Amino acid sequence: MKKVLFGVSAATLALLYGLLVLILLIIFEITGVPLVTALIVSAAVLLIQFLISPFLTDLTQRWFYRTQFGGEVPMYLREFIEQVCRDNNMKYPKMGYIDDGAPNAFTYGHTKNNARIVLTRGIFELLSEDEVKAVVGHELGHAVHYDMLLMTVAELVPMVLYAIARALTESLRSTAGSSSDSDDSKSAAAQAALAAITYAVYIISQYIVLWFSRTREYLADEFSVRSTRDPEALSRALIQIGFGLSTRADTAKKAEKRRSMSVSSTNALGIFDTRASKSLVVSCYVNGELDKTHIKNAMKWELWNTWAKWYELNSTHPLISKRLQAIDKLAPQYGKPEFVHFDLKKPESFLDDFFREILISIAPWFFFLAAVAAGGLLYYNNTMGLLWIAAVLLILSAVLALFKYRFTHPNKEYHEANVAGLLAEPKVSGIRSIPCELKGLIIGRGDPGCVFSEDFVLQDETGIMFLDYNQPLFILNKIFAITRARENLDRNAVIRGWYRRAPIPYVEIYTMEVGGKTKKIYTYGLGKILRWIYLILAVAALAAMFILTR
Repeated sequence: MKKVLFGVSAATLALLYGLLVLILLIIFEITGVPLVTALIVSAAVLLIQFLISPFLTDLTQRWFYRTQFGGEVPMYLREFIEQVCRDNNMKYPKMGYIDDGAPNAFTYGHTKNNARIVLTRGIFELLSEDEVKAVVGHELGHAVHYDMLLMTVAELVPMVLYAIARALTESLRSTAGSSSDSDDSKSAAAQAALAAITYAVYIISQYIVLWFSRTREYLADEFSVRSTRDPEALSRALIQIGFGLSTRADTAKKAEKRRSMSVSSTNALGIFDTRASKSLVVSCYVNGELDKTHIKNAMKWELWNTWAKWYELNSTHPLISKRLQAIDKLAPQYGKPEFVHFDLKKPESFLDDFFREILISIAPWFFFLAAVAAGGLLYYNNTMGLLWIAAVLLILSAVLALFKYRFTHPNKEYHEANVAGLLAEPKVSGIRSIPCELKGLIIGRGDPGCVFSEDFVLQDETGIMFLDYNQPLFILNKIFAITRARENLDRNAVIRGWYRRAPIPYVEIYTMEVGGKTKKIYTYGLGKILRWIYLILAVAALAAMFILTR
């Protein structure tokens, strides 16, 4: 394992720094300008950021997340951490606790000997002891592998490349038009090409860093399995945190118990009847045994839908389904069977849906830019025909914008659903959505513990779901987060909106009923109105042209 770890890290860093050296050599050859200042500043900024970031993050956690450091952890967890620390010659990490029901865990610091591990209340409420240890084992893996340091070293390359591209671009701007000498023109052209190449390499390096980060996640998973010798515990934890799908027989009972503190008043108002909610239960347990069908259904989107591959390419973390499959490959080493064998047959290709949704997404902008281009040509060629073309293109853009909005926000017939049922839908993305109505308990904020987080996490009998609260103005969201969001926590709610995956499963809220009051999100209505205004103005412009040219 250590050889694999060293090989992957060395190869990736060698590739990144090889690209950087290649660009620097080209720069020295073409321009003769070493750009030392830009390199020194970039490296210095990243070094300072690395040195002070844990202490700044400590302050951020205390001030904005109400994180409590230094508290006692459960004995089973403390003994596990102490054992891992002894085995790996590291200091006991600084433990933080966030009083929020949404499950989350993360680590930060310089090295394995000053690592911080932060856990939310939701980790302890939703997971079993073995699953908690598996999650903490993953975070300890990041510390033991020096991931904080390695990621900082890797991220230096795109940062420096971006600084070089910006410096070259600014240099071109400052010298533009200052000389008409042919040699100077050739030098400027070479510099422009170099700036473009550098920026392209910067983009490539960004994706290499993302791939490197995903590799570190696999290795942290492997460390967790090696430390606990229980691959199934980590798989169950990932399913609950990553998918939001319940894998414990007592989850519904625990949720019901928590609801009992506030449910009587809401039942009287007719908002949410917990007895009726029993019909929504699609638990991962059937007759006391774990039913893998719901887990396989939740994996379908990640393993079949093309959007999942695109999102993963742009993510620091691998898809949960791929992590589960990687963990299952480790299971035989510990005398364990596969946790879940994904054997469902893909019913169709999802590639056509992917391209169709991309087309729907970009078509309004394409025709808008075409209209702008036609208007620009009109400046050089005073032809009325171009004006007519621009007006027609604007109308097409407006019509397509309305169609796109209708596609992304289907009819408001919100059908009752639950988390497990929504997760089983493979044909969904950030563009294609499913109207739904969810009933459950709001257990925490979308960004657990953050006082500025206006989003929520809802739990029903089958799992948890992220809720996207988004009013038209950013400031309205933050005012709500600071002044009103907290009063919705640990209360029953009825959420109506659109279910999406990008790649995290979430519901875009249209209305939320909590405590007898209905809160409406006006972003959908405003978006529709603005698109109709756009269409009306485009048609009006065409009509005015028709009248004026008669």
